[in-house]
This record gives sequence, structure tokens and C-alpha cells, in this order.
Amino acid sequence: MLKTPYLLFLGDAQDALTAKVAQGIKDWRPEFCVGQLRLDGCKADLGLQDMTIAEAKAAGARTLVVGAANRGGVISQSWIASLVEAAEAGMDIASGLHNRLTAQKALVDAAQKAGVGLFDVRVPQEDYPIADGRKRRGKRCLAVGTDCSVGKMYTALAMERDMRDRGIKAQFRATGQTGILITGSGVPLDAVVADFMAGAVEQLTPDNDADHWDLIEGQGSLFHPSFSGVTMALIHGGQPDALVLCHEPTRTHMRGLPHYGLPSLEALRDLSVETARIVNPDVKVVGVSVNTAALSVEEAQACLQEIEARMDLPTVDPFRDGAGRLVDALA
Repeated sequence: MLKTPYLLFLGDAQDALTAKVAQGIKDWRPEFCVGQLRLDGCKADLGLQDMTIAEAKAAGARTLVVGAANRGGVISQSWIASLVEAAEAGMDIASGLHNRLTAQKALVDAAQKAGVGLFDVRVPQEDYPIADGRKRRGKRCLAVGTDCSVGKMYTALAMERDMRDRGIKAQFRATGQTGILITGSGVPLDAVVADFMAGAVEQLTPDNDADHWDLIEGQGSLFHPSFSGVTMALIHGGQPDALVLCHEPTRTHMRGLPHYGLPSLEALRDLSVETARIVNPDVKVVGVSVNTAALSVEEAQACLQEIEARMDLPTVDPFRDGAGRLVDALA
């Protein structure tokens, strides 16, 4: 487990989505967050107090968490000086990027000298089996999206919180760096060798009580040319009984791919169900989760009402309004 509290490092993030790791931690574990560190040119802001390394250390920060997730998951050379300074100040450093902290010589040297830890949470910590597709006891719900970064993790976390408040057996199953940093465990699925991804999801969601629900953190999108493989592994390894469709209504194209348009929710429903029926013929779509953060209250309500009428499915923003109707639909 990482030492808390955290200083969230936003680096030179070019937009709010680039800082989605930090945003997720701030939204779901605010008690862990001392403040944020932003470099010149950073266009993201969590609303936390801006701090220097020295100020954060004085405020009690024990771990600097790299909270930016740029395309490709690389550690920018412009960040190294700040990371080294944090290590020299006695902070552990954690990152969920594909580039490893432990591959940065200057940082490794500083960490060794200061006696602090470097934690690459996107590095698989064990060997995973090849999936076998056998039916497992218990129930599983998976969030699938029209695109990347549309609220799949938030949906699963919100549903877990509501279910636990009701006394329903439920557990969020993290499959990405942000979820792992929030919960302390999970599988960094996009860093698992392709042949073993579905097996890793099977292992993450094992046999359980008949009335227990695993809320599986979704990744990527079946329609995204860059990241569809990880979504397929989640569907086949997760054997979901229920699917929640996730959407961000202000997007004009696929994240990072301006030459690719977004699929409709109808297309997402149809392809996701067809794909999931390979491993679970009884799968059903139970609702729609819409990330309305970019809309006013009035605009959000109109959007939710339009989608619900069109799809004939309970449609909510679970972070803004609660996930109760999605949980009701699991029955």
C-alpha cells in the first residue's frame, strides 16, 4: 500500500482529461490529497491548493503521485527535476504510466540516496493464466464506453458505493492505474501480455457468492482503433451478466483521433451485447451512464431525458446524481 497523504503531480498537462488519474484520486479519495503541483503551462486544475515540494512535505505529504496520463503513458523529461526534488525531500513516488520510474537513472539514484520508494503501479505483479471461459459463480457488471475516458471507472465506483450503502455484496475491481491508486489493488490490464489479458480478468473476478456483484472497471472502447483490445479482454474475461453503456455527450471525435467519429449508443449496445454473448448468453444491458460534467444542470437533464426516451433504459449521471437507478436495474 502506498503511504498517504499524497501530493498530486499534474506536470504540464494540456487539458483536464490528461490529469484524469489525479482527478479520480481527488474525487474518490479526497482525504488522501494534500495539494497539487503544476508546472508552467499546465492547463489542468483540481481545485486543490497549489504547493511546492517543500510546502507539501511540510504539510505531511508522504507520496508524490504522478497524476497525469498523457497519450502513450510516457514520463516527460520536463518532469524529472520535480520528481528528483520530491525524492530528495523524502517522498515516495508512485506512477501508473507505461514508462517506468525505475528506468529513470537520475530518479533511481536520488531515491536510493534518500531511501525512498519508487512504485510503478502499471507493472503487473504476478503471472496470469490464459483464460478458459468457464462459468464462475457470482455476478459481474461491466461498464463499456463509446470512447475512452467517458466515466467507466466513475460508474463502477458509484455503483459499488450505492450497493454497499444498501448492504448488497459488491466490490469494485480495478483494471487501470487510477483504480489501483484509489483502491490499492487490481490488475493493470493494458500492461498485461495480450494472450493473458482475459485470464487476468478471470483471476480478478473469481468464483463468489451467488448474490455477490463484481463491478469491473471498464477500459478503452470496442470502437476505438487504438484501445479496443483491452475492452475485448474485459468482456470475455469478465463474462458480464450486466452491461452499463457509458457516454460523454460533448465529444466530437474519438479521444486522440480527430479523424474517427463516435459510435451511437445504439451501436455500442448492439456490438457489446453480441460480443458478451460469446461468454455469457444471458447478458443484458441495464442502463446508460452519461458524463455530464461539461453541461449545465438544465442541459444535463435534457440530455439524460432524451437518451432515456431513445434507448428505453434508465439513464443517469452517477457521479452527479447518484447510481441508484443503475443499481435498481441489476435486480
